[in-house]
Amino acid sequence: MDSRALAYLSNNLVYSSLAIFAIVFLLHAIETAFAVKSGEGRNLDRQRTEKIARNATGLMVLADLLLFAGLVARGLSASRFPLANMYEFSITGAFIFVTAYLIALRKHDLRWLGLVVSLAALLTLGTAITLLYVESAPLVPALKSPWLLIHVLAAIISGGIFLLANSIAGAYLILEKIERGKGRGPWASRLPSLDTLDQLTYRLIALVFPIWTFSIIAGAIWAEAAWGRYWGWDPKETWAFITWVAYAAYLHARVTAGWKGKKAAWLCLIAGSTFLFNYVYVNIWGTGKHTYSGL
Repeated sequence: MDSRALAYLSNNLVYSSLAIFAIVFLLHAIETAFAVKSGEGRNLDRQRTEKIARNATGLMVLADLLLFAGLVARGLSASRFPLANMYEFSITGAFIFVTAYLIALRKHDLRWLGLVVSLAALLTLGTAITLLYVESAPLVPALKSPWLLIHVLAAIISGGIFLLANSIAGAYLILEKIERGKGRGPWASRLPSLDTLDQLTYRLIALVFPIWTFSIIAGAIWAEAAWGRYWGWDPKETWAFITWVAYAAYLHARVTAGWKGKKAAWLCLIAGSTFLFNYVYVNIWGTGKHTYSGL
């Protein structure tokens, strides 16, 4: 199969993945709506939606596999790893994000988060296809280095897990507000306790923070080899460091200052916002040596 056919195959696989994620989102929406049954006390009947939930999870696995196949085909079409522009960053990031959720789902009861995960995957892939898409092409000379895979893949893995942690932190804040009000309703009662959400957020960030640190170090080594300097404080480097400081502050406050619950969740979201700003704004509209969006 020639490179053009592989590029078309990659596009079709990504489109197929997007379509299945849309079905997954719909199924999780139905599950959420119909888990609550009418009657005295509006009790929650999870058995009514268990089959829908299982089907949604199975289809999410299929969508993730199709997305992975699309990444492989994209890489083969250009004879390189698919990490050279914003379109490829986005579809790879979506794959990492969904994969992290599916792995966490095996150990924790996170199926309730499927609605958020499928929506985030839809938005990411939809944006990639409609606004960020560029034709498959060989690498520009500055990116022809083994450090591309090492540095960029570590950054994308970090971003996917950061996004999952921030989703859980956001859920914590919503539930905490509900509990301070009228208390959890029938649907919200199915979700984990606030302490469980707080602990899971912390564990995810503690897991991925060393990977993000390694990504920055690897980027500095690559910069010295490519440009003759380890650090130049261009916008991309500066915001990567700000993100590192923000998540380091979260871990420090969580471990040494005893910040838990609401304060820790807000700090997590602030740190996550610096990563998203770097990923979206700096990549597309920023200047400097890291302008590889392809747009």
